[in-house]
Amino acid sequence: MIKNDELRKYQMDRQDVKFSIRKKILGVTLVAALPFLAISIYLLISMSNYNHTYNKIVQNLTIANNYNLDFKEEMDESLYKMVVGYVTVDDFDDAEELKSPYVLIKNLRKEFRNLKKITTDTESKLWLDSLLRNIDTLENRVDDLVQNIHVGGTYDSNIKELDDNIYILTELIQDDIQYYIYYQTESMEKVTDTLNTQIRTFIIICACLIAVLTIGLVMAVMQITTGMLRPIQVLAQAAGRISKGDLDARADVDSRDEIAVLADRFNDMAGNIQTLVVKVREDEQKMRKADLRLLQEQINPHFLYNTLDNIVWLIEGNEPDEAVEMVVTLSEFFRLVLSKGKEFITIRQEEQHISSYLQIQEKRYHDILDYHIYIDPEIYEYQIPKLTLQPLVENALYHGIKYKRSRGMIEITGTKEGENLYLTVADDGVGMDEDELKKLGKEISRPCKETESGFGLANVNERIRMYFGAEFGMKIWSEKGSGTRITIEIPAITDNPEKPEAGKQSTRSEEAENEAEK
Repeated sequence: MIKNDELRKYQMDRQDVKFSIRKKILGVTLVAALPFLAISIYLLISMSNYNHTYNKIVQNLTIANNYNLDFKEEMDESLYKMVVGYVTVDDFDDAEELKSPYVLIKNLRKEFRNLKKITTDTESKLWLDSLLRNIDTLENRVDDLVQNIHVGGTYDSNIKELDDNIYILTELIQDDIQYYIYYQTESMEKVTDTLNTQIRTFIIICACLIAVLTIGLVMAVMQITTGMLRPIQVLAQAAGRISKGDLDARADVDSRDEIAVLADRFNDMAGNIQTLVVKVREDEQKMRKADLRLLQEQINPHFLYNTLDNIVWLIEGNEPDEAVEMVVTLSEFFRLVLSKGKEFITIRQEEQHISSYLQIQEKRYHDILDYHIYIDPEIYEYQIPKLTLQPLVENALYHGIKYKRSRGMIEITGTKEGENLYLTVADDGVGMDEDELKKLGKEISRPCKETESGFGLANVNERIRMYFGAEFGMKIWSEKGSGTRITIEIPAITDNPEKPEAGKQSTRSEEAENEAEK
């Protein structure tokens, strides 16, 4: 709780508070206007849809009316003059007052096929289907008529064809067009009725909202001006101090209403934030120590000393090529361990890392160590936390193969199943009995800083769960005398999943690596 003289000082500075009640009233007004805005948008959309539908129907009717008035007359005239020899099929292009029957049929079919694509009501579509069928029939009859004219001497049969078939077909087509116009007119009436219903509904809803919102606004303004001004100012002052980093700030409100409850919760929150900040700082220190401990665990001084000794022996034994190979392998091992401070590397790089590690260890334990790496190349580009497999391989060597006292095999496999990756390190070493397996399982499920044994495995398991969730991690199978198998399940990702905070983690990792290099 802040001191009384500080409270008086804050109360004197109330004129500096930026969180004014006027802004609150403006916010309430804007909220009240949202329903009207929503209704207006709804009305505009409805009007737009109606206008679009109405214009489409009018356009359809205009096209249909044009053909209703002109098609039959033009078709009958053209065919009759062709039968009586006034014009031939090839001469229609030069006859300005006549149109080719085929051109008329083609234009009619094209227009009404287009109308069928945009027509929605069922009845109109049925008459369009009938019309298109009649057009096809008419075209066939015209073909017959043109063929008879070319043969010659069929004037009477051609006139009969006109009277008995073609004129009837053009009449049917005209009837189809008229029925289509009739049902399109009905659709226009339905659209108009729908619009009228929507407008009536809108007027009723708008009137009710105006009444309710007017009453609500009056009550809200009265409540704001009489009961919330001072408590909110006090809260805003305290919040402003906290936003500037003063976590000792508290709000002293004695209005004995909801704002007082809010002030109490605010004070509780400020206290919790203060506690959490301290805890986060402590956790960052612990995380830094854990990072350093991880590097120390992985870069084992004995491993380094033994490797350097092996290099010396190779040089003294006049085997410079093998000594150079081991130096290169050791350099590659450390390069991949450090990874420029990155927390995530590709599975290809992780494979290179454990391969370098095993190549070095094979020089030392050539009489007891065999290994095979079977990682599917298709998963090489997926991301994985660095130093994920090496602790498992080290565990298999030192706690499995080494105590077997005979030649042993370590197998590393990696596959993708569904959306997840499965990486397994298996050995045929001494294995564990049920009690040892349960104890190890408990150890790796605890935070690594609390483990008494198996830190490397616990560290890997904790990092996987921290990045991907509790459903991921490692599973261990082991049997005394038969060996141990550890499988890691992680999601298959190609993008680096490190959070923005990972930058800080990377910085810490780089510092740890620098200290390790020292």
